[in-house]
This record gives sequence, structure tokens and C-alpha cells, in this order.
Amino acid sequence: MSESQDHRGGITSKIVEAFLRGNLSGMLIVIAVICGLAAVLLTPREEEPQIVVPMADILVQVPGASAQEVERQVSTRLEKIMYQIDGVEYVYSTSSAGQSMAVVRFYVGQNIEESIVKLYNKLYSNFDKIPPGASQPLIKPRSIDD
Repeated sequence: MSESQDHRGGITSKIVEAFLRGNLSGMLIVIAVICGLAAVLLTPREEEPQIVVPMADILVQVPGASAQEVERQVSTRLEKIMYQIDGVEYVYSTSSAGQSMAVVRFYVGQNIEESIVKLYNKLYSNFDKIPPGASQPLIKPRSIDD
């Protein structure tokens, strides 16, 4: 090789040359492996983290009503009422012949007791909006583990 070819290479070729001639690359690999092992061993972990997501099922019986009537008269009204509660993230409802079931899910980290109390208060303060012949709402609290 002539001298002109040696000077052509830029900084990249000099870095590659340093790694090829020296022990720097081997040392960097050893350091990276040690750091990776230390990270795995020192990172705290928990098998079953305690995530609090308050949820409740609301069941309302409407004897003799079709699924469409239950949806129109109970489920839709129930959903609108539940979305008015502070801290409610989602409301899912299912209507079938003679009954409605709604699932109310609050935001993660909300206090379970306070959430259920809010739910009871809102339901029973709006009980006049549920049609005659419908049963009182049955509220069954649930957790994410259920």
C-alpha cells in the first residue's frame, strides 16, 4: 500500500483499526455482559403486583321484556347514569330477554370503597329513571383478579 492510500481513510477506518489491533473490543464485551447480569440481578420484581381496578356488575331484572326493550328502557339509561360518576373509565352493558347487566370499571388506583359508595349513591338517586316493573339494581363488586 502506498502512503496516499493510508491517508485516504477517515476516522472510521482509524476506529476499526484500533479495535482490530487492540483488546478494547473484548473488554467492552466483558463490561457489557457484566452490566447486563447486574441489571438482571438487581432489578426488583414482583410475581403478582397489586393493581387496584375497582369494578362492579349491575344486574337489573325486567320480567317479560324483550332484549330490545331492555336495552332501550334500562341498559342505555343505566350507561348514561354510570358515566356521570367521577372516576368511571368504562361502562359495558349487555341486554337479554328479561335482564340487563352492566359492568362499571373505574380508573386504576381508585379507592374501592369510595367507588362502590359513589355507584350506590348515583344508582339510588336516579332510581326513578328505571322503568316500572324493573327490579332494584343488584350491585356485585368485582376486582381485576376475579
